[in-house]
Amino acid sequence: MRNLLIIEKLFLGWNTNTSGQDPSLSYRPNLDKNEVKEKEEYRNFESGSLIDRVFNTYKLMHTNQTLDFVKQKHIDWTNCNHIQMAMMDAIMSLDQLVDESDPDVDFPNSFHAFQTAEGIRKEHPDKDWFHLVGLIHDVGKIMALWDEPQWAVVGDTFPVGCKFQNSIVFRGNTFIDNPDDKNPEYNTEFGIYEPNCGLDNVTMSWGHDEYLYRVMKYNNCPIPEEGLYMIRFHSFYPWHSHEDYMHLCNDKDLTMLPWVREFNKFDLYTKTTELPDVEMLKPYYQSLIDKYCPGVLKW
Repeated sequence: MRNLLIIEKLFLGWNTNTSGQDPSLSYRPNLDKNEVKEKEEYRNFESGSLIDRVFNTYKLMHTNQTLDFVKQKHIDWTNCNHIQMAMMDAIMSLDQLVDESDPDVDFPNSFHAFQTAEGIRKEHPDKDWFHLVGLIHDVGKIMALWDEPQWAVVGDTFPVGCKFQNSIVFRGNTFIDNPDDKNPEYNTEFGIYEPNCGLDNVTMSWGHDEYLYRVMKYNNCPIPEEGLYMIRFHSFYPWHSHEDYMHLCNDKDLTMLPWVREFNKFDLYTKTTELPDVEMLKPYYQSLIDKYCPGVLKW
């Protein structure tokens, strides 16, 4: 844990704020004093107009996402033999999708893609690969348009094959019917894993993070490792926001964690109902697609 603290100091700079305010407020984008209360309302899993839809999605996810289920999904999806499609076409296809696990927004995912990318571009103008990751990070949700149920596509992710930690959303009342929760081989702290085995060796619940990561690797897209970690683990909130599952992490994971957290503040706090001018932004982002994931990709 000491190594993690040192890494975060170097990456984000040491925060000397002693006011008692949430220190993460100091580096959330587009946030001024008048907006703090509004920003604190993100990821409200207790109330709101969308809460029933969100709970039902997580209930199905936490009932059905077992180790055996995830292994089957790897067989079904990671050969990338479903369709051939250009990245921008995949992004725009998300206009047909509203994420049923998201308590914050109720508009199509393509708008969120450009919101996230533009937030990153403003704060990190020199990292074009980071802008691209912001744009494409949720494209794996395209599985939902190909008949995969949303509970196997969207939402927070977590390891399978070991104990489900309490920081998982709705942990207390949604895993009751998941057989892995009662399996003594899987329901211990380490389960089937070795201490500090590294997240590369951990099987995560199946969803859009892992799928897009696999698509990028399959198509040999030259996105830096930091960007691939953002894609693969941005929905792993128990890890990057609650510091659970650290006992499975190796040095590489701890080095990459600040990058995932840096991405997360844009993924989460750029969600607003003020929608971007997508047509105006397309030429710039198409140039990034041409650089990092060009042509027709296999999905």
